[in-house]
Amino acid sequence: MVNVEPADAAGSVDPGMVRAGAAAAARRRELDISQRRLAAEGIINAGALISFEKGRSWPRERTRAKLEEVLQWPQGTIARLRQGVATAAAPEPPPSAPPANGDEVSLVAQAVDTAVRSLADAATSLPPVEDSGFTPRVTAMLADLRQLESVAASAARIGRVTPSLLKALSAVRRQIDDLSLLGATAPGAPLGQRLYAARRRANLTIEETAQAAGVPDSAVVATEAGQTVPDDVTDLIESLVTQIDWR
Repeated sequence: MVNVEPADAAGSVDPGMVRAGAAAAARRRELDISQRRLAAEGIINAGALISFEKGRSWPRERTRAKLEEVLQWPQGTIARLRQGVATAAAPEPPPSAPPANGDEVSLVAQAVDTAVRSLADAATSLPPVEDSGFTPRVTAMLADLRQLESVAASAARIGRVTPSLLKALSAVRRQIDDLSLLGATAPGAPLGQRLYAARRRANLTIEETAQAAGVPDSAVVATEAGQTVPDDVTDLIESLVTQIDWR
């Protein structure tokens, strides 16, 4: 059963697909709907659902309609969520013009807030920091949180920044902060988590940290996000972490 259309052949990330998938995933968790249930009811199989929720594929129109019915969303919501981010680069409307996507922004704020609360609950059941399964779980949760942060930030760029959206963005960043600081305490913690914790304890901005290490700002951002950077950049950042980790 084919439920989705793949992303473009070049493999580039479509922020609209990421936003729509993250919102749908959060809504599914909020309603306590399992992947198995959706597959059993013939709506979408588990593999296709995971791919959609990760922003890697796009459900066909009939599948989207079925998903929206189960998620208790108005028809067309998923497509509107994707379209909202796709128009992020368009010129902003004049201040007097009402936002054209207020409903979508509100929906994203609700979805992000729900997902963050779900991840916060999951964090309470993490194994001890000495456990071999601790770091992989923290790293996976941080990746999810950073995706949610990207979704919320994208929503803020395309529409009116509402109190609910500010609350959601604050919640996701607070959870990233808490989890990164916790993750850095584990033996063999990844450099990104140790860098984040050391930078925060030293009260340094990303720009100040990059300048001190002699690397671009983007290298600090990428390292903290768990992305791969060149070995020479890694060495410079590792050296800086050793110098500023004033625990």
